[in-house]
Amino acid sequence: MPFLVVKKRAIIMFLVLFLAIASASIWLLAKNNSVTVFSQESNDEVREIHMVTGEFKAKLPNGREIESYRWDPGTIFVEKSEKVNLVISGVNGAEHPFSIEGTEIKGVVKKGEDTIVPLQFKKEGVYRLICHTHYGKEQNGPMIAYIVVD
Repeated sequence: MPFLVVKKRAIIMFLVLFLAIASASIWLLAKNNSVTVFSQESNDEVREIHMVTGEFKAKLPNGREIESYRWDPGTIFVEKSEKVNLVISGVNGAEHPFSIEGTEIKGVVKKGEDTIVPLQFKKEGVYRLICHTHYGKEQNGPMIAYIVVD
């Protein structure tokens, strides 16, 4: 009576080959029925990015209060030619007049209100959103956010 001898190496090779074929089959079948969930190619859609004005306060040991204002988030990322509405909510500070460096965009963010800034950058680069009230350390700043365009 002949015996069939199966070595450990042959079993492992068979399992690896079986798993590779099964994985490839599942991937190919799933790929055909997949639905695109997110696409940057649609130029009709406008993405909304939310930002707020923020303030940090602290009391020094000598009793003097210091404060600093900022945009939050401090950096946002936008694709070149992407249509974006930047919605800035005024949370801290009475008023923040601003401009976006390298553009003609200007506006004011007021406490308790939302300011909607439509954006669509034609050039890649880093654009600074600058508050003109808090532009330097002496004015409790600088209050600058960065818009990175890829």
